[in-house]
Amino acid sequence: MASGVGLHSDCLPAYQKLKGPTRKHKYIIYTLNSNNTEIIVDKTSAETDYDGFLKDLPEDQCRWAVYDLEFEKDGAKRNKICFISWAPDNAKIKQKMVFTASLSALRRSLEGIGTDVQATDYDEVSYASVLEKASRLKS
Repeated sequence: MASGVGLHSDCLPAYQKLKGPTRKHKYIIYTLNSNNTEIIVDKTSAETDYDGFLKDLPEDQCRWAVYDLEFEKDGAKRNKICFISWAPDNAKIKQKMVFTASLSALRRSLEGIGTDVQATDYDEVSYASVLEKASRLKS
C-alpha cells in the first residue's frame, strides 16, 4: 500500500455479496473517506440497468467500481466481474493522484476480477466498450 490507505471493513463483505453464489449486488462503487485515509463503500446496488450504474459515476470525481457484467458469447451466457477505475478528465489533479496511488490497496484485495477498465470519460465506460473488452478475454 504505497499511499498508506487501508480498506474499511465493509469493502470485502460487499464484494463477496457481488461475486458469491447469491449475487446480491450488481455493482459496488468505492471511494476514499473524507480525509483520504481509508477506502470505503460509496454505493451498492442490485440495479440491473447499466445506465443506472453510469448515473452513479460522478462527472467530476474519481471512483472505483466493480460491475458484474452479464453477456452472451458463442451462444452461452457469461458473467465477468469488471474492475473500473474511474478518473474523469475534469476531476481535480490532487484527487486523481491520491486515487492512482491508492488503487493497488483495493485491487489486490479483490480476487476473481475478470477484466480491468480504466476510464476518463463516459465513452470509455460505455456498455459497448466494457462489453467489448470483457468478451475478448477468455472466460
